[in-house]
Amino acid sequence: MGCCYSKRNKETPGYEEPTVLAAETPFTVREVEALYELFKKLSSSVIDDGLIHKEELQLALFRNKNKRNLFADRIFDLFDVKRNGVIEFGEFVRCLVVFHPNAPVEDKIHFAFRLYDLRQTGFIEREELKEMVVALLHESDLLLSDDCVEAIVEKTFSDADLKGDGKIDPDEWSEFVSKNPSLMKNMTLPYLKDITLAFPSFLSKTEVEDSEM
Repeated sequence: MGCCYSKRNKETPGYEEPTVLAAETPFTVREVEALYELFKKLSSSVIDDGLIHKEELQLALFRNKNKRNLFADRIFDLFDVKRNGVIEFGEFVRCLVVFHPNAPVEDKIHFAFRLYDLRQTGFIEREELKEMVVALLHESDLLLSDDCVEAIVEKTFSDADLKGDGKIDPDEWSEFVSKNPSLMKNMTLPYLKDITLAFPSFLSKTEVEDSEM
């Protein structure tokens, strides 16, 4: 299968051999091949060019390619390692590693920190935390008053900012997460542990009715 696989996909931009990616990640060759099927579906949902564009990731995560979402933007930015405005297959697989059930907790904490560090300063500032909280609440369809949102942000920030200097550094974030492990719940995708078995049911979840598009 590997030989035919290589021949069939060698023209795909950014394509990397499953054997190479399997050697660098916790995924097996079969799992990488299953991930490629998922990648192909996502990368052709809006623009069929073998690359995942921001609208396509938005569609996969929230079933809406038109409504901008800060959370989707941040995920895209972190997956787009080459900073060329698209996600290639190799980037897709390597970045999914952090969501693998067997990935080190430290890697998940670091990724989550980068997710919240919107301005990439090496710290999470109060306004950044608020922006992410608002975005996540919005996508969860939770309608809270401004006062309630402020209370959540204030409580979270005061608990995490141990030094009281108005920003959360990586060590403070790690300490805060260790006391609030539920924050890491979304950093693990159980189906990645056996993507070859879970793939068919997971793929069906990415189906989007024409009326939704």
